[in-house]
Formats: sequence, C-alpha cells, structure tokens
Amino acid sequence: MSQPPSYDPGRTALLFVDPYNDFLAESGKLWPLVKQVATGLGLHDNLRKVLAAARAADLHVFIVPHHQWEKGDFETWDHPTPYQLGAAHHQVFAKGSWGAEWFPDFAPRAGEIVVKEHWGASGFANTDLDLLLKQRKVTHVVLIGLIANTCIEATGRFASELGYHVTLIRDATAAASPEALHNAHEVNGPTYAHAILTSHEFIAALDSV
Repeated sequence: MSQPPSYDPGRTALLFVDPYNDFLAESGKLWPLVKQVATGLGLHDNLRKVLAAARAADLHVFIVPHHQWEKGDFETWDHPTPYQLGAAHHQVFAKGSWGAEWFPDFAPRAGEIVVKEHWGASGFANTDLDLLLKQRKVTHVVLIGLIANTCIEATGRFASELGYHVTLIRDATAAASPEALHNAHEVNGPTYAHAILTSHEFIAALDSV
C-alpha cells in the first residue's frame, strides 16, 4: 500500500455518519441489516478507536445525521426513492424515539458539530455541511459510520466533487452484505476516494503528525 496521507488537524474533519441507536444498538431497527458485516469487522470497537484518536489529535468532529422520520414525510413528494419510502414504512430514526437517539458511545461532545439532517444519502445535499467545513478551512474529510454503499459513499462522492480530500475507513463502517462492502471499497471507492485505510492505518497516520 502507498504511504497514507498526512492529516493536518486544523484542516481535517472526521465525518461520523448516522450514529443512531437504530443502526448500532442490538435492538435497533436496522441492526439486523448490518449485524453480520459489523460484527465480523469489529465495527463498534473500530468506531470507538477512530473517534478517540480523532479527538485526541484535535481533528474537527462532525456528526452527519439522516433525516428523522415524522408522520407525513414523502406523502406529497413527486419522486421519493424506494430507500426513503422503506425508511418511512418502518419509521426508521423516528423523531422523538429511542432509535433516533445517538448510540451512547458516539454522542457528540461539547464543541462538536451536528450537521443539518440529510433527506437522501448524501450528507452534503440540502444541508449545511459544506458551509460549516469551509468556515473551518477544512480540506480533508474522513468518513466513518453507516452504511458503506449508501450514505458513506454518497457523502464521499459529493465531498470529492466539491474538492475535498476524501478518506474512507474500511473497517469503521458496515453494509447489508459482504458483497456490498466489497463493492463500496474495492470497486466504487477508488473512483473518488483519495485514501482507503483500515482504522489501524488511519490512527498510525494521525500518530505520525
């Protein structure tokens, strides 16, 4: 593997996508979807390690949350996606519910930024993420969270289009199947990401700064 990039703390942001109970807790509505891949990767431990390392290195930490379902969502839309309609049907991340609360280990701390909710897959589309990053002179974004081939990929692609340096952490995310995770990192990721690292490789790169 080529040498990992250098991460200037003042210009690097960790983007933690969708750290909700519905994704990460045993009783979460979406945990069964990702459980096989997540447990195989040691997802929770890797998320803890990467988040702790980012905080210790004084990286900017951004929480990038999905829209929290409310009654009436998408009923008057012309073109809701199957993804959105499925989430509405199952009331995923329902506003005010336990499932829409942060998984306790990954709740934002004081000074960390919670971005406006994204309606689709991209954390940039129709949110304030780009503005908030630019106001902090961020040039490098590092993506962790759920899930690899939807919100992580869409956010990473959008970031690349906007001119950011994009890093994916291959074992700090999950997907509905090993094939989906493979495609996210081995097929699609190299078309837009500047670095695709393990959590160990990323933490080592931070330690070298």
